[in-house]
Amino acid sequence: MIKFTKHFIFVAIMLISSLAWAQSGKISGRVFDKKNNESIPFATVVIQGTSNGVTTDIDGKYALTGLKGGLYNLEVSYIGFKKKVVFEVEVTPARPAIANIGLEEETTKLETVTVTASSSFLKTTESPVSLRTIGTNEIKRNPGGNRDISKVIRTLPGVAAVPAFRNDVIVRGGAPNENRFFLDGIEVPNINHFATQGSSGGPVGLINVDFIREVEFYSGAFPANRGNALSSVLEFKQKDGRTDRWTANGIVSATDVGITLEGPVTKNSSVILSARRSYLQFLFAALELPFLPTYNDFQLKYKHKFGKKSQLSIIGLGAIDQFRLNLDANDTEEQRYTLNNLPVTEQWNYTIGAKYDWFRENGSYSLIVSRNALNNNLYKHPGNDESLPRILDYKSREIENKFRLEDYIEAGGWKLNLSLQYELAQYTNSTDNQVVIPNSAPITKSVQSELDINKWGASVQVSRSFFEDKLALSLGLRADANDYSEEMSNLANQLSPRFSASYSFTPTFSWNFNTGIYYQLPAYTILGYKEGDTFVNKANDIKYIKNSQLVTGFEYNLPASNTRITVEGFYKFYENYPFLIREQISLANLGADFGVIGNDPVNSSSVGRAYGLELLVQRKFSKGIYGILAYTLVRSEFKDRNDEFVASAWDNRHILSLTGGYKFGNNWEFGTRILFSGGAPFTPFDLNATLTPANWDIAGQGIPDYTRLNTERNSAFYQVDVRLDKKWFFKKWSLNVFFDIQNVTNAQVQFQDNIDVVRDDQGNPVRDPNNPNLYQGKFLDNIAGNVLPSIGIIVEL
Repeated sequence: MIKFTKHFIFVAIMLISSLAWAQSGKISGRVFDKKNNESIPFATVVIQGTSNGVTTDIDGKYALTGLKGGLYNLEVSYIGFKKKVVFEVEVTPARPAIANIGLEEETTKLETVTVTASSSFLKTTESPVSLRTIGTNEIKRNPGGNRDISKVIRTLPGVAAVPAFRNDVIVRGGAPNENRFFLDGIEVPNINHFATQGSSGGPVGLINVDFIREVEFYSGAFPANRGNALSSVLEFKQKDGRTDRWTANGIVSATDVGITLEGPVTKNSSVILSARRSYLQFLFAALELPFLPTYNDFQLKYKHKFGKKSQLSIIGLGAIDQFRLNLDANDTEEQRYTLNNLPVTEQWNYTIGAKYDWFRENGSYSLIVSRNALNNNLYKHPGNDESLPRILDYKSREIENKFRLEDYIEAGGWKLNLSLQYELAQYTNSTDNQVVIPNSAPITKSVQSELDINKWGASVQVSRSFFEDKLALSLGLRADANDYSEEMSNLANQLSPRFSASYSFTPTFSWNFNTGIYYQLPAYTILGYKEGDTFVNKANDIKYIKNSQLVTGFEYNLPASNTRITVEGFYKFYENYPFLIREQISLANLGADFGVIGNDPVNSSSVGRAYGLELLVQRKFSKGIYGILAYTLVRSEFKDRNDEFVASAWDNRHILSLTGGYKFGNNWEFGTRILFSGGAPFTPFDLNATLTPANWDIAGQGIPDYTRLNTERNSAFYQVDVRLDKKWFFKKWSLNVFFDIQNVTNAQVQFQDNIDVVRDDQGNPVRDPNNPNLYQGKFLDNIAGNVLPSIGIIVEL
């Protein structure tokens, strides 16, 4: 009977597959001039590697028909414009694929038409180095990525793999809060659930990949119109909603369930909206984990076109997160330790924004208006006994209202971008917290703070190519200021120049360069920290963080196989970095965790540096094969209290990722990913301070010995992930079933041991028989790493 069932299932799968392949699909869209949105008639659109192609009509529209379900690369070309490759357009018979394609004009007019090799990868005059792109299908199928963009970018050079229940983006030895995120040009403060206020990260991504067309990732050479970033800028470019019909995507995975709807609202407008709800808390309860996270998120994009010359986009993104304790999971010492130290977290955030674009013959104007808010509540009772007064009661809110005007101009081969911006930020904080300071008596920290900050800035960037596009130069200048203090209010104190150059020795081999000075405002938790009626850090003369960068390298392209190889060296020098006055350490040596970062007295005396070398070998999807090999050698160091460079919390030294896959026949696909990061440093505990009863009764955990700052390291981290996908395409719908295994080798990571106290039968701490002035301590293993299998089902209607 079992044998018959196996044969029946096999025959059924083959039959379904043959029926699916019998259907036909379609790719349609519009080709237009990127600078002014004008249609390009008679452009050529060809499926890469074939002779199957069409030309656009008088309105720039095209349609490729009779296609089997699957992925296709499109090559788009027109005389006087740069050739463009659009990767991995997914075709299903249930819904025509839409690919609207903007072309960029050649800066040099050619007297004759010549055929030259062309790179398939994005490279701009403003950012010729440190710019990578990720397509939506690369995100969806990434092994171990779980459709989470924060996890997927770990495959890129310079990005460390974090071996913990977090999504911190650590780029080129910089802190997680040094990154900036933009959704269709609208800034989004954080892209993860359960964000660490004053930092970044969180365990689960917030952005729905079904909205995304592509992601541009800048790990350096940031455009002048993108400020307040020191380590990276991520530009999430969303697709427009369908205007021909309503469609639906439903997904059920091991952690959540979600639905995405898109379709026309009127003849000239469309909408995409989604909602997602986790059931991770049920899985954690079944596994007897001591914490139960629950998250919900919502996303929206509405677009209306006022003819060919103007358009309005409205975006929305929000989350409701709850992080509760599972008090029933208290059988082991490790469970009890976690329960005693984790606070209960209640958090919500949202971003809503609008972007209006008006096109003219030689460029466009853009007006961007947005508002974002974060509400963060944390509390903790001693022993989790709610009848006792809280030892932590934290309530905080951040609100930002932003306005930005941009003007983009192309004329005579020159490109000019101008921007003006204004922002009103509001921060409130109500905190009562008992804390332990090394070598000091415990204190109760009480903060009642309200802070309004007006911020303004401007930028200009001019670019041009010379000598038949062999040499490309770009010069930018940015300035930012605010009314927090007199020094910060002077734009001249935060002048941010930047310069890029690129020279092509051949059509496939080039040298690239960028240098610049970048500024970032310290976190609101730092600016708004208050003792009594005094903003402590304003009195400490806190400043913008300054970062001077230099990046240079070589790039080699193999257009025939959609492959490129890059080697880049980078150097970053930090000044005015926040220095914790009580602990006498740089904030960069503290690291990030759940909760709040920077809610302490600081000054701007810390300096640091990060430097290294990166290698990237990347093959975009071609003939069924794709892959990325990235290696980074990085050092990240900040000066300690003795004015000596010490490894920062982000000093992973060696970072390696290898991701690849192959698309077989009948829409089977297999992929694998290997991640490696050197062990991050940590500071050993001060055992005497930790086990002093007055300290332990408040802190309940190890107190670092900052005289031995970051002198020890966690073990190196590696992880192997695999994923198998199978897709079926039907006339009215399609089905994708995937099986994903994270950490298939069950690799273990040894973190710094936790420290606990010996307890009696009633659970009370026991005094050390050799030193009655201290509790008797013991160490608990702190090991992470489990095999995480996952099955997912995606239905598209």
